[in-house]
Amino acid sequence: MKISSVDVIQCNCLENPAFRPIICRINTDEGIYGYGEAAVAYGTGAPAAFGMIKDFATLIIGKDPMNIEAIWDTLMKTTFWGQGGGTIIFAGISAIDMALWDIKGKVFGVPIYKLLGGKTNSKLRTYASQLQLGWDKNLKIGWGQACEPGSAPERYAETAKIAISQGYDCIKIDFLNYNRQGFAHTHKQLTKPLTYEVMHLAEERLTAVREAVGNEVDIIIENHCGTDAVSAVQFGRLAEKFNIFYYEEPVTPLNPEMTKYVAERVKIPIAQGERIYGRWAYIPFLKDHSVQVIQPDIGNCGGITEAKKICDMAHAYDVSVQTHVCGSPIAKAAALQLETTLPNFLIHEHHVINMAPYITELGVYDYQPVNGYYTVPEVPGIGQELSQKALDNADIVTVK
Repeated sequence: MKISSVDVIQCNCLENPAFRPIICRINTDEGIYGYGEAAVAYGTGAPAAFGMIKDFATLIIGKDPMNIEAIWDTLMKTTFWGQGGGTIIFAGISAIDMALWDIKGKVFGVPIYKLLGGKTNSKLRTYASQLQLGWDKNLKIGWGQACEPGSAPERYAETAKIAISQGYDCIKIDFLNYNRQGFAHTHKQLTKPLTYEVMHLAEERLTAVREAVGNEVDIIIENHCGTDAVSAVQFGRLAEKFNIFYYEEPVTPLNPEMTKYVAERVKIPIAQGERIYGRWAYIPFLKDHSVQVIQPDIGNCGGITEAKKICDMAHAYDVSVQTHVCGSPIAKAAALQLETTLPNFLIHEHHVINMAPYITELGVYDYQPVNGYYTVPEVPGIGQELSQKALDNADIVTVK
């Protein structure tokens, strides 16, 4: 079997143009193909990932798709820029690697979790993610948009209750992102010492949500690296009394010492990872014990091959795993395949966008949690394909 061509695909979500999933489909001379995703669908960077996959594709034509490790090593070490790492390099590698695993699962007729060691988790606990945006499948998310449910603490509480009524016993909210008027706080407002107004608003929201959901529901604080080390400690100490499950991205991961600074001063487990790429970049966070939950995104950390290594390495440091999932149905399916194999799996992220029709219609299958739990798809490969509608509306370039 040989790789005969690679289709590089930008999915166009007509109802939300701000969301641009970048997919690759690797085709073989035996008619078996596989799908993978570069997880940079939102924010800026999608066109760069499209170009990165197109460039990488020229290096794998004619290769045996079953030699996944060798292809990964080639992309990393013989492309000059590969060993410099970064979002786009690793997103390109991730998409190709994921597609190769999809092919391998289809060749053997099994879901890829069986090739990764089998199940250690029969059910995957799942949390409702990004409730500051609302919890509605018809929500259209744009980068930097106004807060959908409103800025009042009562609206945060109401949204939390909706998610809990659907069976979730864990939720995640960014309590600092929006001001009282429902617009995003500026960078200057969330870095440097926080003002009384920002702290008071955050405490009001935390209080409202905790009272609404009770003590048996876990709350994750999302921070999107919006704070710096000083303000992250301020907010973290304020949040300690609310029994927070973990504190995500309190600071940028670019300087690992700042994550350590926060971890040493806040009595809440710290999570980092959706913007950390490759096993090497995780080493300082594991060695200094500054992170208790890692959040690798399989679509930008280096793919399934690399994510498994990162998670196994974290296991040696007693660090748990919650993969980051905010992409197309391709990325979600791949995450479920990996998570079911991990002894150190903690919880699965169910982003509000994963319910939106303009996202779910991109896949042949619509996998949704039941009473706050997922089970892994039993379909050969990663368990997902792009729908015909997705392909009909996509921009596609084929590399042969």
